[in-house]
Amino acid sequence: MPAKILITDDAAYMRMVIKDILLKDGYEIVGECESGEDAVNKYGELKPDLVTMDIVMLGMSGIDSVKKLIEIDPQVKILMISALGQQALVVEAIQAGAKGFVIKPFTPNAILEETKRILNE
Repeated sequence: MPAKILITDDAAYMRMVIKDILLKDGYEIVGECESGEDAVNKYGELKPDLVTMDIVMLGMSGIDSVKKLIEIDPQVKILMISALGQQALVVEAIQAGAKGFVIKPFTPNAILEETKRILNE
């Protein structure tokens, strides 16, 4: 049974790119969210095996969303995908509970490697 993934990014194009990469590798996309609030609200309903999360979004930031998801489910697996490569934000995301980080622009292989690594933890 393929792993279920919830994709969170405020840019529709970026959600589409990530979705295409994951679908081609056999993953099931259970939902797409354009905000952190949306991801937090849909998490309990969709019960994904992994959540991809952008950092900079309108409303709740990706890091705040990670903190909320950890409160809901301490075992949640989150992959941060962001253009912001500042070391401080990477560290903050990991400290908040994210299991991995991929910097935009990314290669399909970078997404797939981190996804597999996190799901196998």
